[in-house]
Amino acid sequence: EAALGPDGGIRGRFAVSDGGRALLVLVAAHQEPLVLPPRDEVERRLDGTVAFWRRWSSSMTYQGPWAAAVARSELALKLLVHAPTGAIVAAPTTSLPEALGGERNWDYRYCWIRDSAFTIDAMMRLGRLEEAHAFFWWFMHASKLTQPRLQVLYELDGGNRAPERELPLDGYCGSRPVRVGNGAVGQQQLDIYGDLFQAAWLYGCEGHEIDRDTGRELAKVADLVCRLWRQPDSGIWEVRSAPKHFTHSKVMCWVALDRARRLAEAGILPAAGAERWDREAREIRTFIETHCWSDRLQSYARFAGADDEVDASLLLMAVMSYHNAAEPRLGRTIDAVRRLLAHGPFVQRYSGEDGLQGREGAFITCSFWLVEALARIGRHDEAAALMEPLLAHANDVGLYSEEVDPSTGTFLGNFPQGLVHLALVGAALAFAEDRRS
Repeated sequence: EAALGPDGGIRGRFAVSDGGRALLVLVAAHQEPLVLPPRDEVERRLDGTVAFWRRWSSSMTYQGPWAAAVARSELALKLLVHAPTGAIVAAPTTSLPEALGGERNWDYRYCWIRDSAFTIDAMMRLGRLEEAHAFFWWFMHASKLTQPRLQVLYELDGGNRAPERELPLDGYCGSRPVRVGNGAVGQQQLDIYGDLFQAAWLYGCEGHEIDRDTGRELAKVADLVCRLWRQPDSGIWEVRSAPKHFTHSKVMCWVALDRARRLAEAGILPAAGAERWDREAREIRTFIETHCWSDRLQSYARFAGADDEVDASLLLMAVMSYHNAAEPRLGRTIDAVRRLLAHGPFVQRYSGEDGLQGREGAFITCSFWLVEALARIGRHDEAAALMEPLLAHANDVGLYSEEVDPSTGTFLGNFPQGLVHLALVGAALAFAEDRRS
């Protein structure tokens, strides 16, 4: 039985006995006739949906450690795919707070170029070539709107507008503001160029074709990096304070030019720019080693000239092969990040000023980056000891939010967060592959 409630909602109740089956169908229409499908049609659609997910799940190929968690992450990432375009949304929610009652509430219903390298790498190594192919060509086409400059994020249909505004709503647990759109779209974040070229390199290395026109477009982007890398930026964490020379951004500019050179050597990019890209890449390394290392911390610093701050994004130096695994500076930086930013298995993004009021939780992605970084330098026991408690903090269906309160385990931020699940997959894959080698 069902009835219209006093608040305009529909209320009802029904009983299902043991072994029985109930079907609840919600049908809506706008400015068109309301068509109510018969029960047998609804059940056929439901059965088809169940059959699709069973087929897709049964084709999973990963056989390494923590396979159940990897499988749940694969499913989560598949569910974040925007089917008409192949884009993968960062999270399907907006303004779930990073601290209850705080102002760090953002709209994540867009696709970030930054996620591209992690997505291509994960999908290809998991055998999800259809998804990898669709996503690679989605962001190559989306970025054409702004090339040679890249935009930080794009709409799921490839659009390049995301004006940020506030809605007159209280938000989750009274957390204001509730935002639609994301102002980071207008920031300069230099690390995204490295992500683009890492994705192209991974895609090309697997034998997938990158046509000549796309190769020429990528060459123009590499030339732009040669001009931009000396500038300050807002960095991977999209801070709303003054731009700085963030170390991670410089590292990713090096990644961009290093991969561009390799793509040219492979005949995928025009060779004319390779000498310049190599020369500028060496200058970037000189800048990093000279200005971004802290003798006091015995670590790379959060930004050039900093002597008391680190940043969890420095863990990606191991992931992006900036150094080989035996380089002492790499291991010391991982130790410094853990010493200064970790709370048990949870890792904060950074500790310095970022132009916003209040604090945030621990960024779960960074915790999995720590696992991967440790695995990549051969510290497998430490990596495994961190991985286990992290996996225990997933919810009942294996999903993660963006952040967690280290003291209570409460989820914070938008949910589910695609980047967290990509980091989980990356950690598991790095651990498994390094143990086999």
